[in-house]
Amino acid sequence: MRLAVDPGNARIGIARSDPSGTLATPVETIRRGAGDLDRIVALVLEYEAREVVVGYPASLSGAEGAAARSARSFARALARKLAPVPVRLVDERLTTVTAQNQLRAGASYGKRGAQGGRARRSVIDQAAATVLLQSALDAERRTEQPPGELVEEDP
Repeated sequence: MRLAVDPGNARIGIARSDPSGTLATPVETIRRGAGDLDRIVALVLEYEAREVVVGYPASLSGAEGAAARSARSFARALARKLAPVPVRLVDERLTTVTAQNQLRAGASYGKRGAQGGRARRSVIDQAAATVLLQSALDAERRTEQPPGELVEEDP
């Protein structure tokens, strides 16, 4: 079982795979800030995850921008808390756009207004994590190699 973490500035989308590592499904959205890493650790323990993939917003040019540096820092801190469970950075380009398009095509977001907006963003965060994880699982099946880059924990 794998867990995917899609860290944003305000929220973190979480998804998990089935035990065989074939299908990704949404889990929850965590508010970014105090206690967020502890909640992810609790989910790793709850689902007995053997690996965690963290979304890495690589730029098209290959340069590491501010968002990518933030994701790398977050992944290192998470790796320190989760050791010995491996944490991998996986390219997440377009996952949020893909998730929004899939949600628009397949379902209603629910109520309009402020509550509907918050609920919609929460669903999008989970869907983006699901797209990220499904992409990583599919890539691993295709290449027979673990996806992305193994993260070294912060000293």
